[in-house]
Amino acid sequence: MRRMLEKITSRIDNFSIRKKMIFIYIFCMLLPITLTDGVIIYTVLHTEEQLRRSELEDAADAVNYQIFYDVDTVSKVAKSIYTNQYINDFLEAEYEDPFDYVVHYQQFFRDTLFRSGDMTGSSVITLYTDNSTIVSGGTVRKLDLIKESGWYQELEKSNAEQLLCFTYEPDVPGTVTEPERHVCFVRKMNYYGGGKYEKILKIEMDYSTINRNLNNLNYDMPVYVCSDGEIIFSNRGENILDPYETFSFSGEEYTRESSIYGADLDICVLRQKSEITDKLAERLPVLTLLFLINIIFPLIMVLLLNRSMTERITRLSGIFKNTEDENLIEIDDVKAEDEIGDLMRNYNRMASRIKTLVKIVYKNRIQEQEMTVARQKAELLALRSQINPHFLFNALESIRMHSVIRKEKTTAEMVEKLAVMQRQYVDWGEDLIDVGQEMEIVRNYMDLQQYRFGNRLSCELDVEEDCRKQKIPKLTIVTFAENACVHGIEKKTAPGWVFVRVYRDDDRMCIEVEDTGGGMSEEELADMRKKMDNASIEMLQTGKGVGIINACLRLKMASQGSVQFELSGEEGTGVTVLIRLPFMEG
Repeated sequence: MRRMLEKITSRIDNFSIRKKMIFIYIFCMLLPITLTDGVIIYTVLHTEEQLRRSELEDAADAVNYQIFYDVDTVSKVAKSIYTNQYINDFLEAEYEDPFDYVVHYQQFFRDTLFRSGDMTGSSVITLYTDNSTIVSGGTVRKLDLIKESGWYQELEKSNAEQLLCFTYEPDVPGTVTEPERHVCFVRKMNYYGGGKYEKILKIEMDYSTINRNLNNLNYDMPVYVCSDGEIIFSNRGENILDPYETFSFSGEEYTRESSIYGADLDICVLRQKSEITDKLAERLPVLTLLFLINIIFPLIMVLLLNRSMTERITRLSGIFKNTEDENLIEIDDVKAEDEIGDLMRNYNRMASRIKTLVKIVYKNRIQEQEMTVARQKAELLALRSQINPHFLFNALESIRMHSVIRKEKTTAEMVEKLAVMQRQYVDWGEDLIDVGQEMEIVRNYMDLQQYRFGNRLSCELDVEEDCRKQKIPKLTIVTFAENACVHGIEKKTAPGWVFVRVYRDDDRMCIEVEDTGGGMSEEELADMRKKMDNASIEMLQTGKGVGIINACLRLKMASQGSVQFELSGEEGTGVTVLIRLPFMEG
């Protein structure tokens, strides 16, 4: 996660300030405003939708309950008639003649208090039987009259004991009366067994009363009660004489399915256009204007802020790019009081201060460095001038001693070698020399010393091939070889050896000069180590140990102070000098 944040931060750092301001506008203003407004509008509309749906559900439940209540009231009356044995016996009885039936019919109503109006209000009760001894009329009628009616055929087709039916037909099929809408609760009268005759109870419910009860629910949305796709009731007002209309389902309405005493009903409540939506639509121009204001005004402000910052920062950046020379340009007319203005004023103070420092310090420093370089060159020339007489004196002394003692013509050879060395001393055009060339000088010097010491001196020179091209100050190895001969071999009467080795050790080149001469005491070794490690111009002025100090000082200068000196030995056994220099590749 941290690496991802660092990567994103790194990418953002590479963006221009203009892009960063645009990002701030988009992600910190535009998107939050748009998302917040969108969420608020969605929440309001969603809440309104839930409320409207809840209202639709409540309306459908209320209509369903009202219809069920009206039908259930009738069904209870039908049940009381269905279970009345006296009524069953009256319908099953056989009468001698119509007069006998009329007498029993009147007695039946007196004994049972059977009044359709008293029992069901505005509903009408009719009993149908196929008993041929009855006289059809009033509350009891013959079954043959209604066998062609829709409700009877529907009851027979359903094989149900009781059924709620909706028909559009005349009161008595086959008559000339006008058809009208009928709501009937019908029931087979078979509580006491099948009996001799078929008996049917029909309670004709008052259509207008049911429709009026639905209207009294006072729902402002259109409500339709449908059966098999036909509108049975509605709160828009239905005419009992009009045929049932077909309801077109669009999918936008809320539909509640219900089954009431065998009648499958669809209670459809139409959605009304939301007042919130209407208000939003009415205020759409104002909302659009406010939305544009929320976008345009912040955008203008961001552009102005962006211009205020980027122009001045670009100007400041351009001035910084032109600071390659010593003349720093100050910014004119800095009037802003913000952080960028403070930065520009601080730059002016810095530029003024740097100009002063350049004049007072920098130029003086350059002059001082030039003087230091000149002094170092003079010191180097002095070092070089000290070497020539020193070596020349020792070499001539060797020739003199050899001539005095031996009186041989080999003096010519010694002079020749001396001439070779003298040419190296005189040629100081370049202080650095290859190790291979330096070892040739060492070879010539050791040959001269063998003329002096004879069999008392033996030498061995060994140089690794990859060290031959390494650069070292001229006459440094030969100085340590001379010290080994003069202060080592000369002190010892027995024969001795001088070993000069140059080899590589990892990233270092090692120069090792070893002698088997008289050696040095611990005090002398300690003093020499101190001189080698702290070699300086001031030490050369003392006139003691000039050769070694000179060589160590020049090695320090050539290696930028990274040279290392090691000195070891014992009195009577010899001395070993080890010099470690950085190995220069290529």
